[in-house]
Amino acid sequence: MSAAPTETPESADTLSIEQLASRVGMSVRTVRFYAGRGLIPPPRREGRNGYYGPDHLVRLELVRELQAHGFTLAAIEGYLENLPGDASPERVALQRTLLAPWTPTKPETLPRAELEQRAGRALSDDDLELLVALGVVDPTPTEDVFEVAPAHLGLGMSLIDIGLPIEAADAARRVFAEHGRAMAHEIDEVFRVHVWPHLKESHESPAQIRAIVERFKPLTIQALVNSYAQAIDETKRASVHRRT
Repeated sequence: MSAAPTETPESADTLSIEQLASRVGMSVRTVRFYAGRGLIPPPRREGRNGYYGPDHLVRLELVRELQAHGFTLAAIEGYLENLPGDASPERVALQRTLLAPWTPTKPETLPRAELEQRAGRALSDDDLELLVALGVVDPTPTEDVFEVAPAHLGLGMSLIDIGLPIEAADAARRVFAEHGRAMAHEIDEVFRVHVWPHLKESHESPAQIRAIVERFKPLTIQALVNSYAQAIDETKRASVHRRT
């Protein structure tokens, strides 16, 4: 009876630099540049060959997340310097979870024809102007190519269908942007002051902490939606009461 094949442990550094670059969606040149700046630890060496593993993978993914949040290279280097050199891949991945966007999807770049296909019908210039005012669509330097927030396209189309005036869309977007930033800052303070210290002292594993953080985000959004709906009902009742 032949012996079962030996499996390579998932934690082993077995990726070539080409495989690592492919996994994180970077060029080999970029990976080498980041390695030269000390953003990832040296590879495991076998002769002239270097091999990479989960630690290199999660650190490069963290670099990409930091870039998406507008961090400069110098700021990224400073951020990573605060991570312990022996931090596990799970601990590094937790940092990326804390940075992850609160919305489930990022903008997509779509030509007008594909945007109309997603919308389910042709879009007039007025329709596009309203979607821009709502923040669902942003023009790009290329004509008839747009940055689209897919998660919000359905809502934008519904507002077009009810005939929302462009002035109302502009005004509503300003209100949501102003108060949204303020609420995001305050909730971030709640997380930083009350939630994060509690999680660090809980002795939960990094994977369990990640799961808690990932649940915290949508729960706060749902709580905001519920509070807003309740406030709208109370405002309408007060308005009716004043008119009677």
